Amino acid sequence: MTHTLRGMCTFNLWADDLQAATRWYSELLGMAPYFRSEDVGRGPGYVEFRIGDYQHELGIIDRRFAPPGLATARGGTVAYWHVDDIAGTLARVLAMGAQLLEGVTERGPGFVTASVTDPFGNVLGLMFNRHYLDVLGGARGQR
Repeated sequence: MTHTLRGMCTFNLWADDLQAATRWYSELLGMAPYFRSEDVGRGPGYVEFRIGDYQHELGIIDRRFAPPGLATARGGTVAYWHVDDIAGTLARVLAMGAQLLEGVTERGPGFVTASVTDPFGNVLGLMFNRHYLDVLGGARGQR
């Protein structure tokens, strides 16, 4: 069977102030980016973190490299990142300067969401997702 969408490879955010965004996300994630474009002589413009159980790539790109016509206002898409403690994580990002977009909302048993706008204008979704934990448990042989 051929899968059209097999999994998220890289999730990119945009920032007018790449250095400030790098500091903010480094604090949130508890790590420095593993890659910076200036490390390969391309000048500042992109940083990348590997995060989470599957080492997903979270990239932050200087907004000057955004595709022409890309909206600078919040868009209509929210990507949710699984968190174990949604209320605690929401409180933390708000204390770090994010703005509340949608408060803690139960979507059904085992599915709880919240979302914020980071200080750089990007929407960041937070979710406790029991399906994510089931898949993770299966991947680790812990059914």
